[in-house]
Amino acid sequence: MLRTYHGSCHCGAVTFEADLDLAAGTGRCNCSICTKRRAWGVNIKPDAFRLIQGQEALSDYQFGTLSLHHRFCTTCGCAPFGAGHVEAIGGDFVSIAVNCLDDVTPEELASVPVHYSNGRDNRWFEPPAITSYL
Repeated sequence: MLRTYHGSCHCGAVTFEADLDLAAGTGRCNCSICTKRRAWGVNIKPDAFRLIQGQEALSDYQFGTLSLHHRFCTTCGCAPFGAGHVEAIGGDFVSIAVNCLDDVTPEELASVPVHYSNGRDNRWFEPPAITSYL
């Protein structure tokens, strides 16, 4: 069910809202940055995302193919969302960090489907052999 969620970085300098259907699924990946950040995200179209405050507090990190802007708060270092363009997943997107949603309940999080991606081996549409650490 589509619902508007509110999210933020740790210090609250960056806040946003996003129209999400968490029951449609989320993702975890074993690529280098996702593993180190223990990233858990949900991708949405840009028009379903609204930055409420904190544009000036955000910094940007890119690597590899430069297809994703990894946004993070310059005060607390938290990465509440990123944005990019990958044709294979439908073009422009915003990736919301599920763990940065402020009004999601533990019960909702426990029931959210998770798709695992093997980014470490560039097999993005296949799960890795081991997922328990992600």
